[in-house]
Amino acid sequence: MKVKEIMSTKPKVCALTDNLSAAAGLMWENDCGVLPVVGEHEKVVGLITDRDICMAANLNNRNLWNIAVEDVISSKLFACKPEDDIQTALKTMQENKVRRLPVVGADGTLKGILSMNDIVLKAEEKKATELSYADVVKTYKAICQHRPPMQAQVAAGV
Repeated sequence: MKVKEIMSTKPKVCALTDNLSAAAGLMWENDCGVLPVVGEHEKVVGLITDRDICMAANLNNRNLWNIAVEDVISSKLFACKPEDDIQTALKTMQENKVRRLPVVGADGTLKGILSMNDIVLKAEEKKATELSYADVVKTYKAICQHRPPMQAQVAAGV
């Protein structure tokens, strides 16, 4: 099974220069917890989550309209391609502990987004399928495994 068979198409996006209030508004209006962030030539440069917005507001003690998306997003971007096998995408999610992957074309432009929601809804009980319940549970277990607290990561040089 290919990513393009189950990904969500036409996700809402935001720009690097948008403020967090605008990003949060888009999430609310479109019932989503993540937005791909696009830069020059509509290429995906990151993702911003509802958690990113909440943490930025709290840690910066500033209003959301005074914080730009580019000030919050991580420089790490994990993505997949429409033609990738779903098992490859699941492995990427497991290894990087992410619930969503932007789906990008060869030129880096956004083609869709693959979320654990998409995957769960497509999974089937029998192992003979290309996407089983066991695959979903294994991925969720890897994603949900707790990381050490941030202070411990900093002390360890991570």
